[in-house]
Amino acid sequence: MAQRLLKKHLILSVVRKPRLLLLQHEMSTSSKRFNNVHYKLVVVGGGSGGCTMAAKFTKRFEPNSVAIIEPNDVHYYQPMWTLVGGGVKTFEQSRRAMKDVLPKTAKWIKENAVQFDPNNNLIVTSSGQKISYDYLIMATGLQLDYHKVKGLVEALKTGKVCSIYSPVYVKQTFSAIKNFKGGNAVFTFPNTPIKCPGAPQKIMYLAEDYFRKHGIHVDANVMYFTSLPVIFGVKKYANALMKIVEKRNINVSLRHNLIEVVPDKNLAVFENLDKPGAIHTVNYELLHVTPPMSPLDVLKSSPLVDGSGWVDVNKDTLQHVRFSNVFAIGDCTNLPTSRTAAGIAAQSGVLYRNLVSFIEKKPISAIYNGYTSCPLITGYGKCILAEFDYNQQPLETFPINQGKEMWMFYFMKKDLMPQLYWQLMLRGNWEGPQLIRKLAHFGMSR
Repeated sequence: MAQRLLKKHLILSVVRKPRLLLLQHEMSTSSKRFNNVHYKLVVVGGGSGGCTMAAKFTKRFEPNSVAIIEPNDVHYYQPMWTLVGGGVKTFEQSRRAMKDVLPKTAKWIKENAVQFDPNNNLIVTSSGQKISYDYLIMATGLQLDYHKVKGLVEALKTGKVCSIYSPVYVKQTFSAIKNFKGGNAVFTFPNTPIKCPGAPQKIMYLAEDYFRKHGIHVDANVMYFTSLPVIFGVKKYANALMKIVEKRNINVSLRHNLIEVVPDKNLAVFENLDKPGAIHTVNYELLHVTPPMSPLDVLKSSPLVDGSGWVDVNKDTLQHVRFSNVFAIGDCTNLPTSRTAAGIAAQSGVLYRNLVSFIEKKPISAIYNGYTSCPLITGYGKCILAEFDYNQQPLETFPINQGKEMWMFYFMKKDLMPQLYWQLMLRGNWEGPQLIRKLAHFGMSR
């Protein structure tokens, strides 16, 4: 009897063991399936470009067909930071909760993308999750490299050194301007591509105007050091700005790049880019630094980028030059135009139409002409509205000379454009002023 029971137990154990192994295998496989998620469209980045494109495509696709990979809880309207630095707006006015600006029917993956495998339509996130896609939009922006200027990170803690480009430092800019009592007020432009290339001058003009309104300008020596060979890339606006700096006694040094800050001695050290090895050192009482900028580190070794680390797209269609189901928008791209929110708005319409055409297997026909805009604030209540294309030619919206300082343009920058951004652009409903331009020019504008 005992022998029969033992034999039965052995037989049952042999039968059950494979079943147990099978169950364990099924649980492991289901875990992997949960870890590998597929979406029709993945948007990497929840900034201006990412939010705008996600909003457009969630209207077209089924709910949860679009995923947005974005690790941050807060979305910033960064074009406002010039006005925050000048004391016109508060920092809080420039921010919204990320959950409030991302489209509700998209899947928010609150992680970093750490690996791109476009050959297999795959992205790996910081948790190890693998995300596959049919189509990909890169909107990762760029990174700020304050650490690449020797002594700068330490100097930003002193109260005399500031920067409007970072949410960490923009809040201390107006305090630095208010606490300035005289001496050298130095403003810089780095030797790298940057976003909003007019901003380093805008904050300078606001500071100079503040000094003037408070009687400090007689003791102030405002200095602008730029790595560029001109004060602005478009001749029409450069000519207008040169007249302003001459009138207001602002000293401009071209082809100079900040390489070091010595905070305990209040010294800013510049290299002369036209004379290798030549160094120019300036004492400062106020130093506003525009940091070097570069593509995100995670992109630099990716198959998606060109030799400089920028996402490699066709400048006309915004489609990737090697991976046809990949498109890109904004600061992360190698588009040869100024990186601005206005540029992203114009790009969004082109990208949307071209990706839809690609999905529908139709010819891609929408063309981006490089349109971008830079409202050049030149003081409190004054602004030049620069608009131009790939060829650095003016592409102005209004049938008036936008190269002149006007209160109307200042009002647009301060009050109208933030509303366009929050209420229209991030909801996928603003692609720039082309229609207004056509109407204002009776259909004769490009």
